[in-house]
Amino acid sequence: MLAPAPRFAPPEDRLTYHHSERWVRGRIGATVVVDSRRPLLVWEPGMPVPFYAFPLADLVGGTLRPAEQPPEPGSRAGSSFHDLTVDGVTLPNAAWTYPGDVFAQTVCLAWREWFGQGIERWYEEDEEVFVHPRDPFSRVDSLPSTRHVVVTHEGVVLADTRRPVLLFETGLPTRYYIPADDLVQELLLPSEHHTRCPYKGVASYWSLSQVPGAAGRNIAWYYPDPLPSVANIAGFTAFYPERVTILVDGESVSPPTPPR
Repeated sequence: MLAPAPRFAPPEDRLTYHHSERWVRGRIGATVVVDSRRPLLVWEPGMPVPFYAFPLADLVGGTLRPAEQPPEPGSRAGSSFHDLTVDGVTLPNAAWTYPGDVFAQTVCLAWREWFGQGIERWYEEDEEVFVHPRDPFSRVDSLPSTRHVVVTHEGVVLADTRRPVLLFETGLPTRYYIPADDLVQELLLPSEHHTRCPYKGVASYWSLSQVPGAAGRNIAWYYPDPLPSVANIAGFTAFYPERVTILVDGESVSPPTPPR
């Protein structure tokens, strides 16, 4: 029986690594903590995204010491934990070293957006990246289309377009981005909610103006200033198929299947 090919996933029983030639820097406040042109991308068993491990010599703005209260043994793929001190402030367990000869004399630093503390701002070359490093085995394509996309909520039309941009991201559902002129704008209210994506940038959200409470909150999102690789979705809005009805050329878009 044929089956769809899975997206790249790290092995369940060992660390996986990949050499990167990207110039990577991480800052806390105004202090550059790490500055490296030779990082390793590392996937831990069971982790969906990679993180960077850096040569210890590339830690330029902080100091490490063995963690005073490390996590339980076996955490982080058997890593040894360290407390990171930057500008007199100590971040417990914000750095760790992976076991094995490949990772000797390297250190991995926590991303604040993923772990709640750690490096605040990251850059690959001169472009800021968010949440986690970009996965070289994932691809994101945003393609203009003439498909007919209609979005409704309980029978009320929220959007109707024949000029969407379809965004295809490895392992994730297709997203249908709709130009602002094809939204029923009076039914949407700006939200204070924002999220970040390593591939697209900083997203803003819409709520439904006539649906109070959680049912109408943050029902769609858009990128006012997306990253250059997906510049053609700037200002276009995508809706959650779990929250609204999306028809594409007359066929309903199914909500994503939750992971098991």
